[in-house]
Amino acid sequence: METRIARELGVREDQVRGTLALLDEGNTVPFIARYRKERTGGLDEVQIRDVARLSEQIRQTEDRRATILASIEEQGALTSQLRSAVLAASTLSELEDLYAPYRPKRQTRATRALEAGLGPVAEAIERGEDPFRLASTFRCDDFPGDDEVVAGARDILAEAMADDANVRSYVRDAMRRQGKLMSKRRRGGDEDPKYTMYFEFSTPVEKMRPHQVLAIRRGEKEKVLSAGVDVPEERLIDWIVGQRVRVGGVARKHYSEAIRDGFGRLLHPSLERDVRGELEEQADKHAIGVFALNLKNLLLQPPLAGRVVLGVDPGLRTGCKLAVVDATGRLIDTGHMYVHDGRKRDVPDIVSAMVHKHGVQVVAIGNGTGSRETEELVAQGLRGKQGVHYAIVDEAGASVYSASDVARAEFPDLDVSVRGAVSIARRIQDPLAELVKIDPKSIGVGMYQHDVNQNALSQELDAVVEDVVNAVGVDLNSASQPLLARVAGIGPTLSKRIVAHRDANGPFGSRESVKDVRGLGSKTYEQCAGFLRIRDGKEPLDTTGIHPESYPLARDILKRAGKAPGDNGLKSALDALERSGELRVIAEKHGAGAMTLEDVLHALVQPGRDPRDELDPPKLRSDVLNVNDLREGMVLEGTVRNVVDFGAFVDIGVKQDGLVHVSEMADRYIKNPYDVVGVGDRVRVAIVSIDKDRGRIGLSMKQAAR
Repeated sequence: METRIARELGVREDQVRGTLALLDEGNTVPFIARYRKERTGGLDEVQIRDVARLSEQIRQTEDRRATILASIEEQGALTSQLRSAVLAASTLSELEDLYAPYRPKRQTRATRALEAGLGPVAEAIERGEDPFRLASTFRCDDFPGDDEVVAGARDILAEAMADDANVRSYVRDAMRRQGKLMSKRRRGGDEDPKYTMYFEFSTPVEKMRPHQVLAIRRGEKEKVLSAGVDVPEERLIDWIVGQRVRVGGVARKHYSEAIRDGFGRLLHPSLERDVRGELEEQADKHAIGVFALNLKNLLLQPPLAGRVVLGVDPGLRTGCKLAVVDATGRLIDTGHMYVHDGRKRDVPDIVSAMVHKHGVQVVAIGNGTGSRETEELVAQGLRGKQGVHYAIVDEAGASVYSASDVARAEFPDLDVSVRGAVSIARRIQDPLAELVKIDPKSIGVGMYQHDVNQNALSQELDAVVEDVVNAVGVDLNSASQPLLARVAGIGPTLSKRIVAHRDANGPFGSRESVKDVRGLGSKTYEQCAGFLRIRDGKEPLDTTGIHPESYPLARDILKRAGKAPGDNGLKSALDALERSGELRVIAEKHGAGAMTLEDVLHALVQPGRDPRDELDPPKLRSDVLNVNDLREGMVLEGTVRNVVDFGAFVDIGVKQDGLVHVSEMADRYIKNPYDVVGVGDRVRVAIVSIDKDRGRIGLSMKQAAR
């Protein structure tokens, strides 16, 4: 198994062995990736999960192989040749093809004919005999005439052909290489404009793009489209006849008719399901990967910490809900305002008064319905307020949070609608800390998210959240229960106990003291400790990403360097120790490998490093743009809101986001937009087209760069 996994993933066998051993020992993926690099050869979280996923697939295949062998043997049909073929099969589809003739079947035309005793008639056709010469001998209640008997014999031959492993493999491969996925408008289906391009659609299977596969699948579910895989049927039937028919005359005619019938009735529909299933599985995987990448970039948006924020949850009919949170995220005031009819004239004064009363530094406006109308009025209220700005915040999932158990526990007496405004305000202070409270699937940064495999989507998105939380680290004394629950090894139950212990006993003084929490044993502590942070605690190393098991190593290094973590001159001192070879001696003394040593050194030089610090901060504005202000050729700065296969949607400060098509991202060919931009990126764009009637703005990054 290790050899196969290593070959498929392009890694070494010893890396696979080390990873599987660590997983079998009950270690979490973040812990393995961060603190067991020597045993995995430095595999990252994605590679470790790929090893785990592929090993599970192989185990499932082996379990299925054993089940198939046992089933065939029980039927008394397991020959040495068949056993060898089953043992040699490398994929589930190969195994299922071999098992097809022996799989227990529901009642079919062929099984009905076999049960009536028509097998000898089918065998006569295979030998080249005229089936009508013996048909009368096999008449029965279900097959009363000669024509019915011969038709039943052909049904037996048709099903045998459709179950032939070699035939299935050949035709399936031909479908993949030569087939075309075709779709058309379903008779009586809606004339939905978003499916117009699929009303007369035909593309080779091997050239289908993921978004096309997903769109067609959705169109079929909505009963707008019908679709199928078209193949060179006559050529394939001729090939099958050439493979299976070794007789001539009238028997050949009957056999060929059976094959033609079996191809259209049994083989083509079965393999069409297989091939479309493969396309949809690949498309699901791609779409889930896009969602995961966008989510990761969204979670990694830099925090705007230490600011007093006014959160605005826009609304037209019901008005805008307001919430002011202090620099720590604590709710200090709420309010309401209307941005339509006669009451909208009061909005600038309401905003100005709240800013003045609470010393608001940033206004965070949700990007939902009414956001641009709200933005115009908020901008008026901020005029003349030196140093006060606003930002448009992606509010996806805010309503889900508002009605969640987490929100009810935080604000039991607060109206649901106002909780959304609190979430919007906090999102700009610390996007990660707030977004972990929401089901990742509710954060709309993907395409066709409701159509893909929901279990696979949940697993992938949960993995992204787990990886980001542990990469950033969590302050043990300020983190919420949902954030702590994402720390490696902790989970929901222990996170609640940690918060309860903190509330009852005050702040934790050290990482070590988290062991006092009921139920948090040595294994859990090993998994989580390196990802927890203690600010201003008694142990300086508790603020770093160094695991407590490496504290003796870190202390020896600091002692020899004569510095404390983060001191000026520490980097130079460490470089000198490395040149002299002393670092290697210290590492060997503590049994630390080169990768662990390197991580410890980086953490000592930058003890409070946050990977989000290297990314662009949120874009703050002080005035508003209107679509009427836009002109082709204008160059603006915007924020990437979503990335899809064909480009990126960018917020440039007007009502609708503009689209940078993949062809407008650079002066070179770009196959994958995700290689160029990510959600949350700040980009310079030039306006290339404006369609006010359809609400579309075309943007170009390559023209802006010229």
